[in-house]
Amino acid sequence: MGIGATAGVAAIGGIAVNAQASGESGSTSADALVFDKDAYTELTTTITTDAGDKTVKYHFYKATTYVTDPVDEKYQSLIVSVPVEIDGKTVDATHAPILFANSVGGYMPSSVADATGVGAAGMTGIPGGAGGGAPSASTSASASASSTASAAASASAPASTGTGEVASGGNAQVNAQGGMVSNAKLALAAGYVVVEPGARGRTLTDADGTYYGTAPAAIVDLKAAVRYVRFNKGRIPGNTDRIVSSGTSAGGALSALLGASGDSPLYDKYLKELGAADASDSIFASGDWCPITDLEHADMAYEWNWGGNKLSSGSLVDRTVSKDLSTAFADYQASLKIRAKGFGALTARNLDDYLLETHLQPSATTYLKSLSDADRSTYLASNTFITWSGGRATFTWADFLTHVGARKKDTPAFDAFDLSAGENNEFGTGTTQARHFTLYSLRHESGSSARLDSDLPEKLHLMNPMPFIRQHNPGRSKHWWIRVGTKDSDTSLSVVANLAASLEQLGDDVNALYYWDEGHGSNIDAADFITWIGKVTGYTK
Repeated sequence: MGIGATAGVAAIGGIAVNAQASGESGSTSADALVFDKDAYTELTTTITTDAGDKTVKYHFYKATTYVTDPVDEKYQSLIVSVPVEIDGKTVDATHAPILFANSVGGYMPSSVADATGVGAAGMTGIPGGAGGGAPSASTSASASASSTASAAASASAPASTGTGEVASGGNAQVNAQGGMVSNAKLALAAGYVVVEPGARGRTLTDADGTYYGTAPAAIVDLKAAVRYVRFNKGRIPGNTDRIVSSGTSAGGALSALLGASGDSPLYDKYLKELGAADASDSIFASGDWCPITDLEHADMAYEWNWGGNKLSSGSLVDRTVSKDLSTAFADYQASLKIRAKGFGALTARNLDDYLLETHLQPSATTYLKSLSDADRSTYLASNTFITWSGGRATFTWADFLTHVGARKKDTPAFDAFDLSAGENNEFGTGTTQARHFTLYSLRHESGSSARLDSDLPEKLHLMNPMPFIRQHNPGRSKHWWIRVGTKDSDTSLSVVANLAASLEQLGDDVNALYYWDEGHGSNIDAADFITWIGKVTGYTK
């Protein structure tokens, strides 16, 4: 039986969770995964949207375990919210799209066990509150969110997110005014069904000190949750063929991975061990904010992008290490074989120009056009590196890097030599808290003959959307919403560029945008995302 599992109904955080004990054979009937459509509480909430406040009456389904043989029910459960009335008007969500909104931050555990309403899911282990992997601020153009707490970038601390995030609650992100925005609540206010899954995370250990939430636990759990939703077609309200995922930071990486790896048989053995439903785990569309992904190449990409930028202390990072990694990035970038119109093959030599012309200059242009004449003049006077001509902003890559300023992470940014990064913990195993997952860092510490542990290549593959895209995975999503701030140095800006360009090369529908002067966790066009969901799913015309 899984950790904390009990026969029948388990009580988690004071909330009854539907869970079945495993039988003597180690498996249970699929009946254990049947969603009880009558087991809801009717709630009413007010949600602030761009169109004004909306009073939403909805059916809330408390935490329900989504596998028959959970390792830990506290994390392997989900909640469902179904709108039935908006501003006094009856809503039929039978055929509405389903927003599958994860709250993972820093590859930490995420639980819905104590959730009492929509948008209440969060990351656990953070003092003072739950977490969604995005910075917090006072409520502005969105529904209110829970209390917040800072998270250190050290895997040795249980409260760490490891990717530099500040944790906040309920799928919350930050809008342009510094207020909180919750995709889950905005989706409910639009008449969509909202599913919020929990998932195991890297810091979880059992009584023997064994880590049971490290890679690939989080993506396996989210896939199991998708299978549960699709298995319950006709019982869970909403169109189970129109599931749209969303996530931020590590949650954005997992959302992208869900979209890229749909129905891949590589996860089958892990899903079978949990007793996941016999159903598809593909999703229709993927919404990904500042995804912390492609981890085995992230150190290289980071130095290619931010290698010349100083730390906030004003000091430069180790120049030899930075140069080694930046040089290695060239081979990796070439291996992707991404081609873009007007640029040909995207290489380390032209990727900066591609970023400038495709994302960064258009982002600055959009921002500057949104300002009044007086505000635009003030901004340009303070940022003389920008040439504003004919209603278009231009600047050089070097000047852009200077404008961004301090880099957030030392080198190596992800596979730290001292194993202190959260990602080192993400690839821990057994009673080993943290491991090196790149040859560069491993050999720097252990010598040139050192080899990665034999299980790591598979786990790295299972945690990275790029191999599935390169292999043209037929079960992948065909619709993508991808966002990142131009001042987000939590990872390289090339990560989002390569993700978007590789999908465009396959002919997928990709809506990718860089938010000018925004940092990690920003979501300044949330209303547009909600509208996009309706459009791509065919729910609204």
